[in-house]
Amino acid sequence: MSSHRGIFQHELQVIENSKLVTESSPVDTLLRDHQALLREYEKLLKTTRRLVRHADRSEVKLNSMAQEAQEKSRELEKLSVQLSKYLSPQVYESIFSGKQQVSLVSSRKKLTIFFSDLVGFTPITETLESEDLTAALNYYLDEMSEIALKFGATIDKYIGDAIMIFFGDPETQGVKEDAIRCVTMAIEMQNRLSELANEWGQFGLQEPFQSRMGINTGYCTVGNFGSENRMDYTVIGGGVNIAARLESAAKANSILLSYDTYDLIKDQIPCVESEKIKLKGITHPVRTFQVLNEKDDDSIISISM
Repeated sequence: MSSHRGIFQHELQVIENSKLVTESSPVDTLLRDHQALLREYEKLLKTTRRLVRHADRSEVKLNSMAQEAQEKSRELEKLSVQLSKYLSPQVYESIFSGKQQVSLVSSRKKLTIFFSDLVGFTPITETLESEDLTAALNYYLDEMSEIALKFGATIDKYIGDAIMIFFGDPETQGVKEDAIRCVTMAIEMQNRLSELANEWGQFGLQEPFQSRMGINTGYCTVGNFGSENRMDYTVIGGGVNIAARLESAAKANSILLSYDTYDLIKDQIPCVESEKIKLKGITHPVRTFQVLNEKDDDSIISISM
């Protein structure tokens, strides 16, 4: 209140001086006019002071609301960062940028699908304490995921020790380039796993992890599946099943491709034709190709169609 009085000090002094003049002057027409004007001036000043007090209260309230909004924004940002851990970066970005609606929609696209798992993982689980097993598995998945994200992969899900990845959605560099990136990623994963051979002893493993990988390129349905309350952004279709079965048929520390993927990458990545395999749901045996490591260069064969 004292600050408000200070603001209107001049006006208050004018009123006080005017009162002194009117009290000591004879009552005549001029005096009555002066008194009437003084009363109106007092009313105006009171109204103005009330408005200032109201404005001050509003400013305090607005400042409080602004501070609360900032706190909510920080909380939302933290929550968004936590939520991003459950989504592939590409999917997270497309949703929060508004490019993609969170609804039960899907589309058909030609994608390259990747599956991997650890050889003999079930027996390993029987020899380790759950804490050591969890630490080892998380370490492995973290190393593989870092490589996947480096190549722009969309990490679909982790299924125990298995990893499901696809290229071509929501971002694509073209079907051929997507396939090349996927196979190159798989090679780097195998190389990294080889480099980590001496790391697993700290978790109580007697033998290093070994992985097998399967890759297929084909048309799949990609999008949100589930219910309105719980959705999963994933891919389904025969192309996905083939990639999963190629992974199951692959040998330890190898990458097995379908012909459709091989045909896209054969000019850049050396491969050798492997044995045909019978896949459930497919009438004829499927041609498969194994990616060659540098040490296998002498085994490279050329396949022309």
